[in-house]
Amino acid sequence: MNGLSLTLSRGVARVTEAALGPYQSAVIRIGFAGTWLLFLLREFPHRQELYGPSGPWGWNLAKELTADNHAFTALLWSDGRLWFEFCYMLAVLAATALMLGWRTRTASLLFMVGVLSLQNRSVFVGDGGDNVLHLMSIYLVFTRCGQVWSLDARRAARVAATRARGERVPADRVGPVLWAVLGLALGTATLTGRFDNGWLIPALLWTAWAVLGLWWAVGRRAAWHEPRALLDVIANVLHNGALVVIMAEACLIYATAGWYKVQGSRWQDGTAVYYPLHLDYFSPWPGLADLMSSSGTIMMIVAYGTVMVQVAFPFTLFNRRVKNVLLVLMMTEHAVIAVVLGLPFFSLAMIAADAVFLPTSFLRRLGDLAARARGRLTRSTGGTVPAPRSPEDSTADHVGFTA
Repeated sequence: MNGLSLTLSRGVARVTEAALGPYQSAVIRIGFAGTWLLFLLREFPHRQELYGPSGPWGWNLAKELTADNHAFTALLWSDGRLWFEFCYMLAVLAATALMLGWRTRTASLLFMVGVLSLQNRSVFVGDGGDNVLHLMSIYLVFTRCGQVWSLDARRAARVAATRARGERVPADRVGPVLWAVLGLALGTATLTGRFDNGWLIPALLWTAWAVLGLWWAVGRRAAWHEPRALLDVIANVLHNGALVVIMAEACLIYATAGWYKVQGSRWQDGTAVYYPLHLDYFSPWPGLADLMSSSGTIMMIVAYGTVMVQVAFPFTLFNRRVKNVLLVLMMTEHAVIAVVLGLPFFSLAMIAADAVFLPTSFLRRLGDLAARARGRLTRSTGGTVPAPRSPEDSTADHVGFTA
């Protein structure tokens, strides 16, 4: 009994004392934000037809649909072109800020609003990758994904260095201004009845806004150690829970996809991969598709291998080496899909979801390589190179309105 109690206490301590997977949460933050940003930039010339007033899915049709399914979208607050352009640019800026890790908490909220607003405005535009991005934009709000590889972490390191030298830390002015602007926007939207399709997203936004204000207020009082510790524990539990949900979501996607494929006759006879390669919509490189489909044996191996990898992946999480091998196979498969079938953003979204399972040692080596490359580039341009830092030294979550 004592052994069980000790195990439980260690488990509770591990979940509450730290935000686990700092590198994994950072890489999925960069992956999903970067995927959405690239998509918005690529479709910028066609934005009016996809999500705006010029699209075939008109404003009235979208209004009727969202009234029925209670989906949130800020684009339906007005049918004007200027409002659409403002929302689209806000989505671009939020994705950029989240990818860079600038004011990560606020950026993650705006990122979620941008993704939901655009995707729910035109629900028939998109593919499976958009569904993944839709869900992950909500989950990221609950993570402390700016602990490493972010501008927030760099700013926190400068603050910590300043305090270590005994110097006075300049007051953060950007955070309170952002908080006030967001509060004004939320208050205006609420009082004018814009949140008329459901309570979930408005409740989440108001709760996050209130918590950010409380976090800032507690952080300004050096003597409030207990409230600060309590907020840290709650944030760690939410982060770790959200990370588990993201992992479970990725496993569920692969498991359901694999078991559905098992039931298909084309997957059973090994010909399922052949047919998409010869559809004009999925053949940006017809010569490459013909070369790949010229061998029936290769098509059969790819079809059976895809099913086996997807069905087996959730069960391999208990064996690190097997899991890493399957991760490489799945990421390679998505890279091939991006090139051969012309689905780059679907593949990028799935690769970002897979990245949550990457080993910490590999991600740290990847970060070190990127830091050395940046250092060489900085020295060649005559700049200064910031010292590398670990997440254990991070105080990004202790500076108001950051990660």
